[in-house]
Amino acid sequence: METIIELQDVWKIYRMGEFDVPALAGVDLTIKRGELVAITGPSGCGKSTMLNMIGCLDMPTRGRILLEGRDISMFMGNELARVRGKKIGFIFQTFNLYPTLTAIENIRLPMRIHEIPEKEVEDTAAKLLGMVGLSERGTHFPAQLSGGQQQRVAIARALSTEPSILLADEPTGNLDTKSGGEVMEVFKRLNSEGLTIVMITHDQRIAGYAGRIVKMLDGKIVGET
Repeated sequence: METIIELQDVWKIYRMGEFDVPALAGVDLTIKRGELVAITGPSGCGKSTMLNMIGCLDMPTRGRILLEGRDISMFMGNELARVRGKKIGFIFQTFNLYPTLTAIENIRLPMRIHEIPEKEVEDTAAKLLGMVGLSERGTHFPAQLSGGQQQRVAIARALSTEPSILLADEPTGNLDTKSGGEVMEVFKRLNSEGLTIVMITHDQRIAGYAGRIVKMLDGKIVGET
């Protein structure tokens, strides 16, 4: 399979007073197109830092990160923003929906930001809302939806620009067991259709949905299953 993400001896070091504190300490990781990968480990082990690096939200202190074969440090200004907006979809624990927009308006928003033709915006938003099982909830505001429904709207929104990779930071962390399972079934279906997904989770049951589990400790990868 084609490599979509590659981390090569990646370090992220923060200066804390007189001391250098490594959040990542020489991480090597290759993710193939079409994989569903779970990154696990205790709080503070570097999981979120690594996800931010993969998502081009931060740059390494040392080492290289390649996205579809290109070093992300070479992306400049508008190109970096375009890569984040078009190639990478983000899912957050807290959903991050706009409370004053309806479900379908939340899904339309990224497409409008990227100036996609309005007819395509309307058609794609309706299709994505149906794909996550919420066709009847399009006019509801986030406060009128359950946590699981809000996360499914967030997934649809993340998919609206047809990203190459979906990054999810504790996507079921604020959900009950049933709602979390429903979200993971959506992930499994998307992955079966070829979408690359990388997620962080503390929940071993949720990690079990992944085809590959990467275990982190103290800023390093310490094992895979």
